[in-house]
Amino acid sequence: MSGVVIHLPQDGEGHASGHGAGPVTLRLGPGDVARFGRGSADAPVELRLGDPAVSRLAGEIRVTEDHWQLSNFSATHSYLVENPEGAGEYLRVPPRRAGAPIPFEFARVVLPARGSTASFQVFAPDHVYLDPDRAHHAGGRWGTQTLTAYSLDETATYFLVLVALCEPRLRDESAVAVPTTPQVVERLRSCPEYGGLTARAVSSHIDYLAEEKLRLGAPAAADPAGQGARRNGKREAIVGLALRFGLVHEEHLALLPPRAAGGAGAKVCAK
Repeated sequence: MSGVVIHLPQDGEGHASGHGAGPVTLRLGPGDVARFGRGSADAPVELRLGDPAVSRLAGEIRVTEDHWQLSNFSATHSYLVENPEGAGEYLRVPPRRAGAPIPFEFARVVLPARGSTASFQVFAPDHVYLDPDRAHHAGGRWGTQTLTAYSLDETATYFLVLVALCEPRLRDESAVAVPTTPQVVERLRSCPEYGGLTARAVSSHIDYLAEEKLRLGAPAAADPAGQGARRNGKREAIVGLALRFGLVHEEHLALLPPRAAGGAGAKVCAK
């Protein structure tokens, strides 16, 4: 893989940076290492978790050529690595475990903390999938098989957001405006498992699609409030590429919840 993206939120599920510090986003390539914990002058860390129950040097993430690994430096506490896209799927990394390989494309690393948990997210966007016609060919060698240009997981939330963005143009070939972020939230709200999806979360999925999955350009910092035109241009570019290359097509509309005025034949919130 070309690398991973680690995001330490400012608030919410992380208690993360703490003390008024803003969110932190790191990009790591193969061979890079990021350490996490409370940190100190003697034990500097790239990801600082401010909770007093977290060790000063709690662990590290190391990126290899085809996956990433988590090391737990704690002598007493296990850490969890959750798959937010799965049905409660998680891995437990026991104390002193070094180099545990993590298979998830999306992951939330969760540490025990005082009264709650401390966490951060890891995105490994370059999981690749073999061409289905070659993957099961008995005689093919790994070195000669074709890899997909865009590795999209059709069971992931970001793909559902992509389908919602493309829906108007899939249903009507005329030049229909791409849905706004609030419209995507409203479109998915009738599905119980996405009832808590926020505009901020949808915006993060849009950024992830543009910067990591579809590679539309050089990664940019998160858009500050008020840059609606820039955000709209990103959505337009995502939809344009997805439809031009057939990454989303009419059959994918069945993944969306039925529309209020119809939607016959659609599966309800398929995943």
